[in-house]
Amino acid sequence: MLRRALLPASLLAVSALVLAGCSSDPSTDAASSDAASATSLSDFGSFSDLEEAAKAEGALNVIALPRDWANYGAILDLFAEKYPEIEITEQSPDVSSAEEIQAAETNAGLDTAPDVFDLGLAVALESTDQFAPYQVQTWDEIPDALKESTGLFVGDYGGYMSIGYDSSKFPEITSLDDLLGSDFSGSVALNGDPTQAGAAFAGVGLATLQSGGDLDDFQPGIDFFQELNAAGNFLKVDVTPATIESGETPVVFDWDYLNATHTADNDDWKVVVFDDLGYAGYYNQAINKDAAHPAAARLWQEFLYSDKVQNLWLAGGARPVRMDAMTEAGTIDADLASALPATPAETLVPTEEQSSAAGELLGSEWAAAIQ
Repeated sequence: MLRRALLPASLLAVSALVLAGCSSDPSTDAASSDAASATSLSDFGSFSDLEEAAKAEGALNVIALPRDWANYGAILDLFAEKYPEIEITEQSPDVSSAEEIQAAETNAGLDTAPDVFDLGLAVALESTDQFAPYQVQTWDEIPDALKESTGLFVGDYGGYMSIGYDSSKFPEITSLDDLLGSDFSGSVALNGDPTQAGAAFAGVGLATLQSGGDLDDFQPGIDFFQELNAAGNFLKVDVTPATIESGETPVVFDWDYLNATHTADNDDWKVVVFDDLGYAGYYNQAINKDAAHPAAARLWQEFLYSDKVQNLWLAGGARPVRMDAMTEAGTIDADLASALPATPAETLVPTEEQSSAAGELLGSEWAAAIQ
């Protein structure tokens, strides 16, 4: 659950990921070269042509896709069922966004290089020279604010930062300040380190907004967690499904679609999205410019932005990026959509500039605040 690094690679100390592999087959170089330069379906001719090119490659390398994250298990299984000719290799499901990019750099030219990425915004912004532009068939239905204009990276699914908690052990949480009380002693955790993990970064963002600040300056959020730590309520434990199931981390800042999964195992687990002001964020898809299987990479993108898979993300509790267009077209799963938590009265999503500034601030201030 800690795979999502949000900060630029220059701010992270990450170890190299070396994946053993061999060079690509020279006999496929010409076809691969054509696929690698394709920027839309028209460059293949038709969708059937893209499918045939991907089947001819016979493989797809994905990275950093935990099966319990936003229903990725079902998504991967559906692709495998639909395209049995394409073998999926699920590499390093729990690594960070920065480590995804590092894996691509380390394995450039090898058939083990990741073909596609799923990234936090700041890492995507820092890494555009690693991406190949591609616009899927449903490009026009993706909001402009959630995609790079040429298709270097594109928002895919998102949600609201929330607080999940075991209601059998704690009083109802109605405000951020409730967490400062003695009832929550040694109980409140972030999903990761906000200098590395996107969910934790967003937790500080939510605390910033709920403390009267704005996304231009995350200092109020850092101050909140410093106060939470001073009160003895901040729990410095890496959150996993096991720590939640065991009760080791009974109160957790995390995305609503991840917190909601724990209700299946604990009827008393509640998820709070504050109704006045919410912090939302999306992860992003991108294609490795050095993908060993460039046609399969592009087929994967088309697959992810189809109605079927957008609804699978919705089934995982996440909000698909095409949700508004699909709602208008009547292709959204209405039952799943209605089951989502109510949206706050006001929703804020950090801009590229705000994300970068917040990352720099957290890099310099976080450790001292919670020591």
